[in-house]
Amino acid sequence: MLSRVSPVWLVIIGIASVQLGAAIAKNLFDDAAPMTLVWLRLATSAVALSVVVRPSPHGRTTEDWLVAVAFGVVLGTMNWAIYESFARIPLGIAVTIEFLGPLGLGVVGSRRARDLVWVALAAVGVAVLGIERGDLNAAGVAFALVAALAWAAYILLSASTGRRWPGLDGLTVASLVAALLMAPLMAVYSGRGIDDPKVVVLGALVGLLSSVIPYSFELTALRTIRTSVFGVLMSLEPAAAALAGIVVVHEFLSPAQWLAVACVITASVGATHSESRLAAPAPD
Repeated sequence: MLSRVSPVWLVIIGIASVQLGAAIAKNLFDDAAPMTLVWLRLATSAVALSVVVRPSPHGRTTEDWLVAVAFGVVLGTMNWAIYESFARIPLGIAVTIEFLGPLGLGVVGSRRARDLVWVALAAVGVAVLGIERGDLNAAGVAFALVAALAWAAYILLSASTGRRWPGLDGLTVASLVAALLMAPLMAVYSGRGIDDPKVVVLGALVGLLSSVIPYSFELTALRTIRTSVFGVLMSLEPAAAALAGIVVVHEFLSPAQWLAVACVITASVGATHSESRLAAPAPD
Protein backbone atom coordinates (compact mmCIF):
# COMPACT_ATOMS: atom_id res chain seq x y z
CA MET A 1 0.00 0.00 0.00
CA LEU A 2 2.86 2.41 0.76
CA SER A 3 4.15 1.96 -2.79
CA ARG A 4 1.02 3.77 -4.07
CA VAL A 5 1.88 6.94 -2.14
CA SER A 6 4.21 9.54 -3.65
CA PRO A 7 7.76 8.98 -2.33
CA VAL A 8 7.95 12.69 -1.52
CA TRP A 9 4.97 12.47 0.84
CA LEU A 10 6.35 9.30 2.42
CA VAL A 11 9.53 11.17 3.32
CA ILE A 12 7.67 14.23 4.64
CA ILE A 13 5.33 12.16 6.86
CA GLY A 14 8.32 10.21 8.16
CA ILE A 15 10.10 13.44 9.08
CA ALA A 16 7.13 14.78 11.05
CA SER A 17 6.74 11.47 12.87
CA VAL A 18 10.38 11.08 13.87
CA GLN A 19 10.63 14.61 15.28
CA LEU A 20 7.44 14.26 17.30
CA GLY A 21 8.87 11.07 18.77
CA ALA A 22 12.17 12.81 19.52
CA ALA A 23 10.41 15.61 21.40
CA ILE A 24 8.43 13.11 23.48
CA ALA A 25 11.66 11.25 24.28
CA LYS A 26 13.43 14.44 25.39
CA ASN A 27 10.67 15.16 27.87
CA LEU A 28 11.37 11.75 29.45
CA PHE A 29 15.06 12.35 30.20
CA ASP A 30 14.29 13.29 33.81
CA ASP A 31 12.80 9.82 34.32
CA ALA A 32 15.03 7.68 32.11
CA ALA A 33 18.53 7.62 30.66
CA PRO A 34 18.91 8.35 26.94
CA MET A 35 20.25 4.82 26.39
CA THR A 36 17.11 3.35 27.98
CA LEU A 37 14.89 5.28 25.59
CA VAL A 38 17.09 4.35 22.64
CA TRP A 39 16.75 0.66 23.46
CA LEU A 40 12.97 0.94 23.99
CA ARG A 41 12.70 2.69 20.62
CA LEU A 42 14.75 0.02 18.85
CA ALA A 43 13.07 -2.90 20.65
CA THR A 44 9.59 -1.59 19.83
CA SER A 45 10.56 -1.22 16.20
CA ALA A 46 12.04 -4.71 16.06
CA VAL A 47 9.03 -6.39 17.69
CA ALA A 48 6.41 -4.49 15.70
CA LEU A 49 8.11 -5.12 12.36
CA SER A 50 8.78 -8.80 13.17
CA VAL A 51 5.11 -9.42 13.95
CA VAL A 52 3.81 -7.59 10.90
CA VAL A 53 6.47 -8.41 8.30
CA ARG A 54 7.67 -11.89 9.35
CA PRO A 55 10.81 -11.81 7.18
CA SER A 56 11.91 -15.02 5.51
CA PRO A 57 15.64 -15.90 5.72
CA HIS A 58 15.44 -18.35 2.83
CA GLY A 59 17.25 -17.53 -0.38
CA ARG A 60 19.35 -14.75 1.14
CA THR A 61 22.97 -14.39 0.02
CA THR A 62 25.92 -13.54 2.26
CA GLU A 63 25.96 -10.05 0.77
CA ASP A 64 22.29 -9.60 1.64
CA TRP A 65 22.96 -10.46 5.28
CA LEU A 66 26.05 -8.25 5.46
CA VAL A 67 24.11 -5.26 4.16
CA ALA A 68 21.24 -5.84 6.62
CA VAL A 69 23.62 -6.24 9.57
CA ALA A 70 25.54 -3.11 8.58
CA PHE A 71 22.23 -1.29 8.32
CA GLY A 72 21.38 -2.44 11.85
CA VAL A 73 24.71 -1.20 13.24
CA VAL A 74 24.12 2.19 11.60
CA LEU A 75 20.55 2.38 12.97
CA GLY A 76 21.75 1.69 16.49
CA THR A 77 24.64 4.15 16.27
CA MET A 78 22.48 6.93 14.82
CA ASN A 79 19.78 6.57 17.48
CA TRP A 80 22.24 6.36 20.36
CA ALA A 81 24.30 9.35 19.25
CA ILE A 82 21.40 11.73 18.60
CA TYR A 83 19.65 10.88 21.89
CA GLU A 84 22.87 11.56 23.80
CA SER A 85 23.03 14.87 21.94
CA PHE A 86 19.38 15.67 22.79
CA ALA A 87 20.26 15.23 26.47
CA ARG A 88 22.92 17.96 26.23
CA ILE A 89 21.80 20.57 23.68
CA PRO A 90 18.44 21.84 22.33
CA LEU A 91 16.48 19.55 20.03
CA GLY A 92 16.51 21.91 17.04
CA ILE A 93 20.25 22.54 17.31
CA ALA A 94 21.09 18.83 17.63
CA VAL A 95 19.08 17.98 14.52
CA THR A 96 20.58 20.95 12.68
CA ILE A 97 24.08 19.60 13.27
CA GLU A 98 22.95 16.06 12.48
CA PHE A 99 21.59 17.33 9.18
CA LEU A 100 25.14 17.97 7.98
CA GLY A 101 25.24 14.25 7.12
CA PRO A 102 22.45 14.12 4.51
CA LEU A 103 23.28 17.64 3.35
CA GLY A 104 26.85 16.60 2.59
CA LEU A 105 25.56 13.49 0.85
CA GLY A 106 23.26 15.66 -1.24
CA VAL A 107 26.21 17.83 -2.36
CA VAL A 108 28.33 14.81 -3.26
CA GLY A 109 25.52 12.95 -5.05
CA SER A 110 24.02 15.87 -6.98
CA ARG A 111 24.13 15.68 -10.78
CA ARG A 112 22.14 18.80 -11.63
CA ALA A 113 22.82 22.49 -10.96
CA ARG A 114 19.23 22.88 -9.72
CA ASP A 115 19.81 20.40 -6.92
CA LEU A 116 22.91 22.31 -5.82
CA VAL A 117 20.86 25.51 -5.55
CA TRP A 118 18.45 23.85 -3.12
CA VAL A 119 21.34 22.34 -1.15
CA ALA A 120 22.98 25.78 -0.91
CA LEU A 121 19.74 27.38 0.32
CA ALA A 122 19.28 24.61 2.90
CA ALA A 123 22.88 25.16 4.02
CA VAL A 124 22.14 28.85 4.64
CA GLY A 125 19.18 27.88 6.79
CA VAL A 126 21.22 25.36 8.74
CA ALA A 127 24.00 27.89 9.29
CA VAL A 128 21.62 30.56 10.63
CA LEU A 129 19.76 28.07 12.83
CA GLY A 130 23.03 26.70 14.21
CA ILE A 131 24.80 30.01 14.84
CA GLU A 132 21.86 31.76 16.51
CA ARG A 133 21.81 29.56 19.61
CA GLY A 134 24.72 29.79 22.03
CA ASP A 135 23.74 27.08 24.55
CA LEU A 136 26.00 24.36 23.14
CA ASN A 137 28.59 22.10 24.73
CA ALA A 138 31.35 20.05 23.17
CA ALA A 139 29.90 16.64 24.06
CA GLY A 140 26.47 17.48 22.66
CA VAL A 141 27.95 18.76 19.41
CA ALA A 142 30.26 15.73 19.13
CA PHE A 143 27.38 13.28 19.56
CA ALA A 144 25.37 15.19 16.93
CA LEU A 145 28.30 14.96 14.48
CA VAL A 146 28.51 11.19 15.05
CA ALA A 147 24.78 11.03 14.32
CA ALA A 148 25.38 13.07 11.14
CA LEU A 149 27.89 10.53 9.82
CA ALA A 150 25.57 7.66 10.75
CA TRP A 151 22.65 9.40 9.04
CA ALA A 152 24.56 9.67 5.76
CA ALA A 153 25.46 5.98 6.02
CA TYR A 154 21.81 5.17 6.82
CA ILE A 155 20.63 6.82 3.58
CA LEU A 156 23.04 4.77 1.49
CA LEU A 157 22.53 1.47 3.34
CA SER A 158 18.74 1.77 3.47
CA ALA A 159 18.67 2.18 -0.31
CA SER A 160 20.91 -0.86 -0.72
CA THR A 161 18.81 -2.86 1.75
CA GLY A 162 15.62 -1.95 -0.09
CA ARG A 163 17.07 -3.28 -3.34
CA ARG A 164 18.33 -6.55 -1.82
CA TRP A 165 15.42 -7.44 0.48
CA PRO A 166 11.72 -7.60 -0.49
CA GLY A 167 9.20 -5.38 1.23
CA LEU A 168 10.31 -4.44 4.74
CA ASP A 169 12.25 -7.66 5.40
CA GLY A 170 15.64 -5.94 5.41
CA LEU A 171 14.48 -3.19 7.75
CA THR A 172 13.08 -5.80 10.14
CA VAL A 173 16.36 -7.70 10.25
CA ALA A 174 18.29 -4.46 10.75
CA SER A 175 16.01 -3.42 13.61
CA LEU A 176 16.53 -6.77 15.32
CA VAL A 177 20.30 -6.41 14.96
CA ALA A 178 20.23 -2.88 16.40
CA ALA A 179 18.07 -3.88 19.38
CA LEU A 180 20.24 -6.90 20.18
CA LEU A 181 23.44 -4.84 19.99
CA MET A 182 22.07 -2.11 22.25
CA ALA A 183 20.63 -4.44 24.93
CA PRO A 184 23.95 -5.21 26.71
CA LEU A 185 25.04 -1.57 26.34
CA MET A 186 21.87 -0.42 28.07
CA ALA A 187 22.47 -2.87 30.91
CA VAL A 188 26.09 -1.78 31.41
CA TYR A 189 25.84 1.93 30.54
CA SER A 190 22.55 2.83 32.23
CA GLY A 191 19.18 1.18 32.50
CA ARG A 192 17.64 3.99 34.52
CA GLY A 193 13.90 4.14 33.99
CA ILE A 194 13.45 0.68 32.46
CA ASP A 195 11.38 -0.41 35.50
CA ASP A 196 9.01 2.59 35.23
CA PRO A 197 5.73 1.64 33.45
CA LYS A 198 5.27 5.22 32.23
CA VAL A 199 8.71 5.20 30.61
CA VAL A 200 8.10 1.82 29.00
CA VAL A 201 4.74 2.85 27.52
CA LEU A 202 5.94 6.22 26.25
CA GLY A 203 9.19 4.65 25.08
CA ALA A 204 7.17 2.20 23.00
CA LEU A 205 5.22 5.13 21.52
CA VAL A 206 8.50 6.82 20.68
CA GLY A 207 9.57 3.63 18.94
CA LEU A 208 6.49 3.66 16.73
CA LEU A 209 6.77 7.37 15.92
CA SER A 210 10.55 7.56 15.53
CA SER A 211 11.40 4.18 14.04
CA VAL A 212 8.55 2.04 12.67
CA ILE A 213 6.72 4.78 10.77
CA PRO A 214 9.62 6.87 9.39
CA TYR A 215 11.97 3.99 8.55
CA SER A 216 9.23 2.06 6.78
CA PHE A 217 8.16 5.11 4.80
CA GLU A 218 11.69 6.19 3.92
CA LEU A 219 12.84 2.72 2.92
CA THR A 220 9.86 2.47 0.58
CA ALA A 221 10.54 5.94 -0.85
CA LEU A 222 14.22 5.20 -1.45
CA ARG A 223 13.30 2.49 -3.94
CA THR A 224 12.07 5.13 -6.39
CA ILE A 225 13.87 8.35 -5.44
CA ARG A 226 17.47 9.40 -5.99
CA THR A 227 19.63 9.56 -2.86
CA SER A 228 20.67 13.13 -3.75
CA VAL A 229 17.03 14.29 -3.90
CA PHE A 230 16.26 12.37 -0.71
CA GLY A 231 19.15 14.16 1.00
CA VAL A 232 17.78 17.56 0.03
CA LEU A 233 14.26 16.62 1.14
CA MET A 234 15.67 15.78 4.55
CA SER A 235 16.39 19.51 4.93
CA LEU A 236 12.94 19.57 6.52
CA GLU A 237 14.39 17.84 9.59
CA PRO A 238 15.77 20.97 11.36
CA ALA A 239 12.50 22.82 10.75
CA ALA A 240 10.43 19.88 11.99
CA ALA A 241 12.67 19.53 15.04
CA ALA A 242 12.36 23.23 15.83
CA LEU A 243 8.57 23.07 15.59
CA ALA A 244 8.41 19.92 17.71
CA GLY A 245 10.65 21.67 20.24
CA ILE A 246 8.20 24.56 20.47
CA VAL A 247 5.06 22.46 20.79
CA VAL A 248 6.31 19.64 23.03
CA VAL A 249 9.51 20.82 24.76
CA HIS A 250 8.72 24.57 24.82
CA GLU A 251 11.98 25.60 23.14
CA PHE A 252 10.98 28.80 21.34
CA LEU A 253 12.75 30.28 18.31
CA SER A 254 13.98 33.80 17.67
CA PRO A 255 13.13 35.74 14.49
CA ALA A 256 16.50 34.82 13.00
CA GLN A 257 15.79 31.16 13.62
CA TRP A 258 12.41 31.45 11.92
CA LEU A 259 14.27 32.90 8.93
CA ALA A 260 16.43 29.78 8.96
CA VAL A 261 13.34 27.60 9.06
CA ALA A 262 11.95 29.49 6.04
CA CYS A 263 15.18 28.85 4.09
CA VAL A 264 15.04 25.15 4.91
CA ILE A 265 11.38 24.79 3.95
CA THR A 266 11.93 26.68 0.68
CA ALA A 267 14.79 24.36 -0.20
CA SER A 268 12.63 21.34 0.53
CA VAL A 269 9.77 22.66 -1.62
CA GLY A 270 12.23 23.19 -4.47
CA ALA A 271 13.57 19.67 -4.10
CA THR A 272 10.03 18.30 -4.05
CA HIS A 273 9.22 20.13 -7.29
CA SER A 274 12.37 18.76 -8.91
CA GLU A 275 11.59 15.19 -7.79
CA SER A 276 8.04 15.36 -9.14
CA ARG A 277 9.46 15.83 -12.65
CA LEU A 278 11.40 12.58 -12.51
CA ALA A 279 9.65 10.15 -14.85
CA ALA A 280 11.43 7.06 -13.60
CA PRO A 281 13.93 6.04 -10.91
CA ALA A 282 17.40 7.33 -11.67
CA PRO A 283 20.37 4.95 -11.80
CA ASP A 284 22.46 4.47 -8.69
